[in-house]
Amino acid sequence: MHTLILATALLGSILLAARTDTFTTLRSWLSLAMQIITHDHLSLPYPPPPAPKDWAGLPAAERLSDVRKRLLPKLNEELAAKQCRLGQRVFVRIFKESREFELWLQADQGAWRLFRTYPIACFSGTLGPKTREGDMQAPEGFYSVTQKQLNPASKYHLAFNIGYPNAYDLAHQRTGNLIMVHGDLCSIGCFAMTDAVIEEIYLVVEAAVKNGGSVPVHVFPFRMTAERMGRAEAVNREFWEELVPGYEVFEKERRVPVIGVEGGRYRVGNL
Repeated sequence: MHTLILATALLGSILLAARTDTFTTLRSWLSLAMQIITHDHLSLPYPPPPAPKDWAGLPAAERLSDVRKRLLPKLNEELAAKQCRLGQRVFVRIFKESREFELWLQADQGAWRLFRTYPIACFSGTLGPKTREGDMQAPEGFYSVTQKQLNPASKYHLAFNIGYPNAYDLAHQRTGNLIMVHGDLCSIGCFAMTDAVIEEIYLVVEAAVKNGGSVPVHVFPFRMTAERMGRAEAVNREFWEELVPGYEVFEKERRVPVIGVEGGRYRVGNL
């Protein structure tokens, strides 16, 4: 099966590169194929999701009923072990280079606790922001999820929209939309987490936004240390430097920063 996926992706990359005459497109498809083949499998302590053919025909309400029945008893135990619970504030950090998705919850005492780090099964494109519809890039920047952005009826098992384009993207005339975190193994522009993994993430995010809040989603090209920034490619360096202050606030203070946009630039504000 993996051989077939790789062959299909390679053929697609060759055809697209020939049509668009861009090496970037070729690199994107090759990266996509290799991620699908090499993604890490995370074993979670829940009964597995239904088969895709059975899941596809379920209305959204039945999907959520099924997920809650299978996951909630054990999920509540998993959260309690980290001194967390459903309904607390949630914060997501994504690191493209290492393909890591961090899910943080704010405990009742106010401290942020890392609940779990998930391997991202797949995202398309290379390091760097999304700038236009059809560029195959997964975005980078500061986004947020509200209740209306949840999509339990997604054809990719379950999904939520991260909020691209945000105010910064619009100020820079970036195009595209419907950038999701979803199930499945494959993604063009979104973040695919596998069906089993998205179920846990979805329930935690859903509980947070239904409790009246939004979930910040900060997407970084890599862990933005001084050493890594010293090796950053010049073409994206100016943009990435705008992301560093937001990264450092949480990394050093364990405080989710308030991010605004002024004069077309990201600004870190005070609480």
